[in-house]
Formats: sequence, C-alpha cells, structure tokens
Amino acid sequence: MNEIEIEVVYALPDIQTLLRVKVPEGATAAQAVELSGIMQKHPEIDLEKNKLGVFGKLVKTDTQLREQDRVEIYRPLIADPKEIRKKRAEEGKVMKKGGGDLPT
Repeated sequence: MNEIEIEVVYALPDIQTLLRVKVPEGATAAQAVELSGIMQKHPEIDLEKNKLGVFGKLVKTDTQLREQDRVEIYRPLIADPKEIRKKRAEEGKVMKKGGGDLPT
C-alpha cells in the first residue's frame, strides 16, 4: 500500500503542534488526525465538535487527502463574530452621541 506524507496542525493561544505523518494513500482528514496521535497530546480535540480544514479551507471529515496536504484542526469559537461586530457598532453609536458636547 502506498503512503503519502501530510501534516496535522492544532494551535492553542500559546502553543502550536505540527506533526508530519505518513498515512495510507486515500486516507481521509479524520483518519489523518487519528493516525497522527495528536488527540493523545490534546485530549480536548473532538472530531464531532472541532472543524477541519486543509490549507485554510474548511473540509468535511471524509475528505480524501493528497500528498503534502496540511490538515488544520480548528478550535470552536468562543463568541459569535457577528454578535461582537453588532455590539461594537452599538457602542460606537453611544460614544458618538455623547461626543459633540465639548466646549470650543
């Protein structure tokens, strides 16, 4: 059976783990994560919750990999980016309303 070499990457705010591994040709993204052993180093990884990507593009767990692919394991978002932007916009409106009362 032929093998391909890939990378599996997982990043936390203070540390990044990058593993180069050989997997069977035709291996999926989920299989590569499991075969890499990264889940033993980072038991918080859950393939039911964590999304996967290849070079920054989201992929499904059953996506077949090619030679030199980099499988990225994404952490769940802490907050919804849309809600954060909405909150900042509202805060900006409040600040603008009060900012026009400065003496000249």
